[in-house]
Amino acid sequence: MSDIREFIRAASGTGGKATLAIRGGRLVNVVSEEIYQADVAIYGERIIAVGDISDYIGPETRIVDATGKYLAPGMIDGHLHVECSKMSLTSFAKAVVPLGTTSIVTGLDQIIVVGGPAAAREFLDEAKQTPLKVFWGAPCKTPYTMPRSTVGHYFSPADHQATHHWPECVGIWETVREFIQEEDADVLAALELAEKSRLPVLGCCPMTRGARLNGYQQSGVRADHESYTPEEMLEKLRAGMHVVVRESSISHFLADNLRIVTEMGVKALRRISFCTDDVVASDILKRGHLDHMVRMAIAMGISPMAAIQMATINGADALRIDDKVGSISPGRAADILLVDDLRNFTIETVVAKGEVVARNGKMAIELIPPQRSVALLNSVKVAPLQPGDLKVAYHGAGETADAMAIAVTPEKIFVRTRRDVTLAVKDGQVLADPARDVQYVTVVERYGKTSNRPVAFASGFGLKQGAIASSTAPDDNNIICIGADLEDMRIAINHLIANHGGQVVVRNGKVEAFLHLPIGGIVSDIEPAEMAALEDQLDDAARALGCPLPWPFMYMFVLQITAIPEYAITDLGVVDCVGLKVISPFSPAGGDERAVAAE
Repeated sequence: MSDIREFIRAASGTGGKATLAIRGGRLVNVVSEEIYQADVAIYGERIIAVGDISDYIGPETRIVDATGKYLAPGMIDGHLHVECSKMSLTSFAKAVVPLGTTSIVTGLDQIIVVGGPAAAREFLDEAKQTPLKVFWGAPCKTPYTMPRSTVGHYFSPADHQATHHWPECVGIWETVREFIQEEDADVLAALELAEKSRLPVLGCCPMTRGARLNGYQQSGVRADHESYTPEEMLEKLRAGMHVVVRESSISHFLADNLRIVTEMGVKALRRISFCTDDVVASDILKRGHLDHMVRMAIAMGISPMAAIQMATINGADALRIDDKVGSISPGRAADILLVDDLRNFTIETVVAKGEVVARNGKMAIELIPPQRSVALLNSVKVAPLQPGDLKVAYHGAGETADAMAIAVTPEKIFVRTRRDVTLAVKDGQVLADPARDVQYVTVVERYGKTSNRPVAFASGFGLKQGAIASSTAPDDNNIICIGADLEDMRIAINHLIANHGGQVVVRNGKVEAFLHLPIGGIVSDIEPAEMAALEDQLDDAARALGCPLPWPFMYMFVLQITAIPEYAITDLGVVDCVGLKVISPFSPAGGDERAVAAE
């Protein structure tokens, strides 16, 4: 008997009785926007009845007493690079399911650039053994960089053809505006395949308005998570998009973006949903996850019903998965939260996939990670660096050189500007100037395909000594390193190479802190609390070197993202993200010289 027949019979009262029943609660109906007394009958992983469920109760039905509680749907993170948490899917489930997140939508693009679709398949199969539902968006292509940097796997139209039938596939992920603007052949082919597969297009168009937005929307994009101002978000909403509010660990947009509701008079709240994009364990354990976003929205004056809709049904509608998740309705997944007070939104009990899986912020079941493939545990293939491999060669005359540094500020994490500086030249090499907050920055291609390791300059990191390095760094996950001392940088990079991935702080030739990320060089199976403690150790060690930033490693590892203005660095060198070209660290503003690679 197929599953659907079994569910039909159970729901019709002619088959098996409910396996679990939740009784005595007040239902938050996010579809009809009502709150009323209702019980819920569950069979296996599905809801089979809501309301009077007396006829569905059998002698073996387990009862959950929800007297005095509200019943809200499990929450959906509408756009998440789950690997950027540095936690495996098993570990991530341990962190967020007790907080009420029962579904995520992710491209698994970070593990794809390491190991291709086979690696993504490993992660999706892993998710089946957890209470967390993972909906997958096939990346429009990988990497997202322009010009194209070096990665382990280039996700192509052929990969789209091979994966659109996967049951987890719900759309085309992270359709970067520049790909549409430049009429990238691979991305346009992916969109044609998406149309045939009837998959929605999910966007990525930060700071896109006017004619650029009009051109971008010809791709058929349905939802976008990249609005930097409420005015930008309102323009996208008016242009027909579902708009997704982002509140990540390092980019805090919710309070500003939701001004379109609280100050600008927007009534179309059902077109607004939530995502976190990039979060880390230490932040999740301190602030929460989507539950924190719900509380933030309510504190701004948005009704609890509307805030819960933004975390549930609105995202499901935007992604066309509302037939599966997003509401407490017959036929939907049995993902239900028991909440004491809607305004405080503290979650007491979590039911996911038809089982009680968490109580009072703690997992109620044991989750065991799977065995990992050899390919994912041995993904760093570059040879160790030798003394002298990292330097910035200068072929001009004189004892100084005019250069540019990629500058970051705590206020604008995702906007990197240029800082023009004059630096000393010694023995044909340009020297960083830590006293003036100018450090070296390099990206080492770690897949063994090239010998790329360009060295340039960064500002805003404040390092007076030592180095910090990471092998998890979207969108390429090549090794990125910032330092005041080239030898400490070499030691940091070699430590990551020897351990097949991680994050490290080095000072005076000694490893001060290290987080091992053995799975694809980007994630680990350790417990969320242990991950958070190690993250804090790394950040404290980076601050001891002089770094003033709130999230030193996150500010560093996003430097490889070229989809966000104005400057980035990849294994090709410094990238002008507006001109979409590689430039020299000695280029004047608007210059077009090629980058000077390390010799």
